[in-house]
Amino acid sequence: MTTYESLPEELPVPEDDGAAVHLPGLELPIIHLPATDGRIVDLSALSGRAVVYAYPRTGVPGEPLPTGWDDIPGARGCTPQACAFRDHFEELKAVGVEHVFGLSLQDSAFQAEVAERLHLPFALLSDHQHELTRAIRLPTFTVDGQLLLKRITLIIDEGAISHVFYPVFPPHESAAQVVAHLQAAGPT
Repeated sequence: MTTYESLPEELPVPEDDGAAVHLPGLELPIIHLPATDGRIVDLSALSGRAVVYAYPRTGVPGEPLPTGWDDIPGARGCTPQACAFRDHFEELKAVGVEHVFGLSLQDSAFQAEVAERLHLPFALLSDHQHELTRAIRLPTFTVDGQLLLKRITLIIDEGAISHVFYPVFPPHESAAQVVAHLQAAGPT
């Protein structure tokens, strides 16, 4: 039996569709996003380095996944990815990351349950009004009539996107890939 914490074998691998080529170097617009810790976060105003991993949606234990979820390249793996960022949190701080956030289009109330259940040491941001998604044209897809973010990780330095990981696969290795990239890049 597959749980939300693990990934089924033989998931389809997402291909780079070019939907993120415009993001490196982009200065972020002023957009206020609610966070699960009660703050309102403007990514453009953060000082230092931030890592934002965007994910489609987290599942609800006991509720079925959307239709064909495991057949959509890159869709499955939100909980393993969040847990990996949790488990690598101190390593990220050690390589100069001052802010870590997860980002989805789900609302903050739903995300708060997930952050608490997974014991995340960082906040999840909600773009439930799709303001950031539209403004910087984040890659999306639709399933069961619901708009969702494709899995993408952004490194943001002083309010501008300095590096993009896209597509992200496998999701549970995303945090380690960010740490390795930042170790190789050295200090900012």
